[in-house]
Amino acid sequence: MTSLSDQSHLRPPWWRNERILKVLLQVAFVVAVLLVFGILAQNLLASLRRLGISLGFRFLDNSANFGITEGLIPYDPSESYLKALAVGAVNTLWLSAVSIVLATAMGFVLGMARLSSNWLARQLATVVTEIFRNVPVLLIVIFWYQGVILTLPGVRNSLSIGGLVFINQRGVKLPGLDPSGWLVPALAIVIAAGWGIRKLLLVCRPELGSRQRNLWVAAGVVLLAVACWVLFPEPPVRLDVPVLERFNFRGGIQLSAEFTAMMLGLVTYTGCYIAEVVRGSFLAVPRGQWEAARAVGLSELQTFRLVIVPQALRIMIPSLNTQYLTLIKNSSLAIAVGFSDLFNISSTIINQSGRSVEMFAILMATYLTFNLVVSYGMNWLNARVKLVER
Repeated sequence: MTSLSDQSHLRPPWWRNERILKVLLQVAFVVAVLLVFGILAQNLLASLRRLGISLGFRFLDNSANFGITEGLIPYDPSESYLKALAVGAVNTLWLSAVSIVLATAMGFVLGMARLSSNWLARQLATVVTEIFRNVPVLLIVIFWYQGVILTLPGVRNSLSIGGLVFINQRGVKLPGLDPSGWLVPALAIVIAAGWGIRKLLLVCRPELGSRQRNLWVAAGVVLLAVACWVLFPEPPVRLDVPVLERFNFRGGIQLSAEFTAMMLGLVTYTGCYIAEVVRGSFLAVPRGQWEAARAVGLSELQTFRLVIVPQALRIMIPSLNTQYLTLIKNSSLAIAVGFSDLFNISSTIINQSGRSVEMFAILMATYLTFNLVVSYGMNWLNARVKLVER
């Protein structure tokens, strides 16, 4: 038997111990990175002192004195730079959210079309996907803005879709929702009724499955919402249809030409990448899963919904996360068409205040926050659909 002294004698010295060397290399790398950043920060501060410039964020309280063409929150040029940045951040979030939803829908349609047995649908989807995937996103945005939207007719000759949607050089006019004073009571009644129906079913019909219970709750909520609409003195929500006046439309929701072009550019570019993600995910599901589902008597729709899609989702979610993060970062190209996003407004603030270092720090922190939130949400979704093996 080997004694403890012999075992310690056979142990390699610390400078040859692989575990210790790995830790030392990581520590050395972190120290080197911090040293480089420290040198860069020292050079930056020295240059700013030489120019008589001090760092700080107090300038954000100064009056902006410039207008913003569109925004989801109220803004006045006399308000501060901070309020202008808030408008830009909300515009960026709005653009990114709408583009993510539409790009996902487009990607699923194109991806499924590329797997279709219909030759024409498969070839058309392939052509669209290959064209937009291999063209820079900036060119696609400019194409939609200069080549499509600005060539549309004027306001008085707008293209109409069902008398509800109007398309012209100024963008897209959509019908909106005009809430009345009865909206809050109606929502309270519907939410309380939905909660009550669910609790009642749990007590009186415990044998019902989750899906059947949700269907009963949904049916009750819909019927109650219709009853509120009919019985209340006035509808909780009215449809606000755009009406053409002398020089412009009144009412409805306005999507500016700049927002529309940027949204279409992001949707077509990212949607084609998502199409490839969808196609690859469905192809990665073993063919035997289709055959096994048919063997137990499932229809094609049931096979697709209950067997194939859940497995494909587990494969595609990490790649979808990457595409969503890329879309958010690409939204900064909105400055090319004049849309008032975060980057565009920040550029204006830099030109007026000269605070480039602080503004780029704010930009980096804001986009980093957006991406981390989306990444966290997608990771949570990935964990929910992950197959748990016993």
